[in-house]
Amino acid sequence: MCTETTADYAVIGHPIGHTMSPFIHQRLFALSGMPHVSYQVIDIPPERLASSMPLLRSLRGFNITIPHKEAIIPLLDQCSPQAHAFGSVNTVCTKNGISTGYTTDGIGCLKALEAAGISPEGHCLLLGSGGAARAVAFALTDACTSPHITFAVREGSLPKALQLCASLSQYAAEQGKTGKYEACTYSVLEGLAGVPSGVPLFHLLLNCTSVGMYPRIDGCAVSEKIISRCGAVFDAVYNPHDTRLLKTAQALGIPAVHGMAMLVWQAAAAHEIWDGSTYRPEDMAQLTEDAAQEMARRFQGGKK
Repeated sequence: MCTETTADYAVIGHPIGHTMSPFIHQRLFALSGMPHVSYQVIDIPPERLASSMPLLRSLRGFNITIPHKEAIIPLLDQCSPQAHAFGSVNTVCTKNGISTGYTTDGIGCLKALEAAGISPEGHCLLLGSGGAARAVAFALTDACTSPHITFAVREGSLPKALQLCASLSQYAAEQGKTGKYEACTYSVLEGLAGVPSGVPLFHLLLNCTSVGMYPRIDGCAVSEKIISRCGAVFDAVYNPHDTRLLKTAQALGIPAVHGMAMLVWQAAAAHEIWDGSTYRPEDMAQLTEDAAQEMARRFQGGKK
C-alpha cells in the first residue's frame, strides 16, 4: 500500500490488503501491449477520502472498492448516466483534468454470464440489496427486454429491498420497459420452493451477498431446495473460487458461473474506458483461470 504515488493507475479501498486488482489489471495492460504501465494499491480510510483527491487526480484512472463506491461520487467532476442512476462508481477516468465516474460491476456480471452461454432474460432471483445487488439489478434491467427480478433479503433489509424495487420500476419505465420487481424474505422464499412444479421457479439465481466468502467458506445464502429450483446460478463471491453455493449447483447439474469471471470482465470494461482496449473471450477465460489459481495460492495453500 502507499500514500504517495507516481503510478499511472491504482485501486483504492479500506481495508484493501487482499485485493486481486493489481494481478488482473497488470495482465490486462500486458494483453493491450502496455506491460510497463504501473498499477498500485492505495489504502484510504473513509475520513481521508476527500483529502486524497489531489493524489487520485494525478492518476490517469483508478478503481474503487468498499467502502468508497458511493462516497466518491460528490468528489468527482461528473458521472456517466449509468453510474448516476445506479448510485455507485467503481472506475474513474481523468482526462484533461476532468474526473469522470463509471460503474462496470453490472457489465462484468453480464459479460461473465454471456461467456458462460447464459442469457439474463427470464425470472431472476437476486440475493441481497446492497451495492453489488443494486449494480447487477440495474444492469439486468438494461440488458433484458422484459426484466423480472425477485430480491430475497433478511427481514431487516426488506424496506431497503422494496425501495430498490421502486427505483428499478421507475428506471425501467424511463427506458420504455415494463419491468416487474418484487422483494421477499429468505423465509418466504424457502416456502415457495415447496410449491410443486415441473419447471424451475427461477431462470437464474444471482448471489450478490458476501455469504460464503473467505474465510467463512461454509456459508450458503439459500438452501439446496431453492438452488434445485433454479435454471442457472451465479455467485459474485470470488474467494473461494468454488463457493458452497456453486458446488451445490454443480452437484445438481445446474450451470454455475464463478465470481472471478465477473471480477475479470469488470476490470476489462475499465480498460475499455481508460484506453479503448478490448479483449478476446479466450484471453479472458485464461486470465480468469490464472487469477483463480493465484488467489488460491495466496489464501488457501494452492487449493482452488
